[in-house]
Amino acid sequence: MNAPLRVGVLAAAVGAALSLPAHATNGYFTHGVGTHSKAMAGAGDAMPDMAIDVANNPAAGILVDEHLDIGLALFSPMREYSTTESELDGQMGAFTLNADGIDSDNELFPIPYIAKNWHLSDTRAFTVAFYGRGGMNTEYTSGSATFDPDGPGPAEAMTMPGTFGAGTAGVNLSQAFLELTYSVKFGDVAVGIAPVIAYQMFEAEGVATFAPYTKTYAESFVTTGEPGMPTGLTNNGSDDSFGFGVKVGAIWNVSDTLAFQAAYQTETDMEEFSKYSDLFAEGGDFDIPATARIGVSLQATPQLQLHFDVERTYYSDVASVANPMTNVFPSPGLASSGCPTAGGSNVENCLGGSEGFGFGWDDVTVYQFGLEWSPAYMPKVTWRAGYNYGEQPISEENAAINILAPAVVEEHFTGGFCYDLDSGDHISVAVMYAPSNTVTGPNLFDPTQQVSLEMSQWELEVAYTF
Repeated sequence: MNAPLRVGVLAAAVGAALSLPAHATNGYFTHGVGTHSKAMAGAGDAMPDMAIDVANNPAAGILVDEHLDIGLALFSPMREYSTTESELDGQMGAFTLNADGIDSDNELFPIPYIAKNWHLSDTRAFTVAFYGRGGMNTEYTSGSATFDPDGPGPAEAMTMPGTFGAGTAGVNLSQAFLELTYSVKFGDVAVGIAPVIAYQMFEAEGVATFAPYTKTYAESFVTTGEPGMPTGLTNNGSDDSFGFGVKVGAIWNVSDTLAFQAAYQTETDMEEFSKYSDLFAEGGDFDIPATARIGVSLQATPQLQLHFDVERTYYSDVASVANPMTNVFPSPGLASSGCPTAGGSNVENCLGGSEGFGFGWDDVTVYQFGLEWSPAYMPKVTWRAGYNYGEQPISEENAAINILAPAVVEEHFTGGFCYDLDSGDHISVAVMYAPSNTVTGPNLFDPTQQVSLEMSQWELEVAYTF
């Protein structure tokens, strides 16, 4: 491919990626980056094969031949929530959700990526990679909520359309990354470092009924006796932010048949979502959590490679993701806890405050197993398969708010192949299936009701390597 055409392809891919749709597999991160990785459920970092593998370990750039990788995935998440009958049905201050199997719209998304590496010498390489890694997209156009507008007052309970009684509800979080990777080889060890420029977009709709639980509302009520209506809570269109992090990695080829790898990406400090300062903790802050990876690969036979990797994502370090719904309620014996609207006295426990509730996610540890088989009777084909398990991050008591982000799948079954063309180029294919998983927990705004979240996924990705 000539240089002008390569530049054109890069520009097109960047333009497409700026409108990347959201993902959800292991938490809200994909189960791997790149077709080589995804076909093996995220494993195989210690024996890289494509330029895009620097997205998993930046040391990979010097260990693969000079390539230009262009990939496109079709990703399909199926999301649903349902609720049990309530004994309160909106009375006595309860906020009752009415749903008998409500599906989220938007079930098919295209996701592109592109990567190119250059060998500066026999021991040094530079790689550019642009890809989407994380996010979530939901849109519920049906469902309803029943609540009493004045609590124990004389007004009757009313039922309003929408998941939370404020019309169509959902969120759209998309994250894209540009990495500029420098890798060096010292004998049997390769190391790499990559400044990571991150871009994310977010939009929320249909959560206006949470206005009394915002810091803006409660702070005004506490200081003046009159509520202040939040302007940065919902239905404000798309907001975006940029941020910066660093990724480092190393790959040690112990022998011709055994390799180890380790990589770490720092927490990415992002600009606040100013349009949603009343929704996210810390005035709209939504940083991208840190991740750490280790792995081992073995050339078991001349035709068979085996891979095992472990990845941990530190969601608990990001308040907007990790703070639980219970922060809004007063804790026994702690007069300063809870949002004032819910009987507490600390405005920082309200939405938008430093302790405002998020999705209540825990850290996620993912175990990834993969294999590559190159049969002697099929010299142009390498077959790949994998299995990935990671306990989903949502605790039962946070089920209600995670209707917006029901990332509850735990298993991923993957497969794929790479075909070598006579020209020296390669075509790679990866498929993924994540079977349905369900999380059920109480609706904290109506303790007589249970909320169930369900999700399954599939993905098909195709890449061409020049």
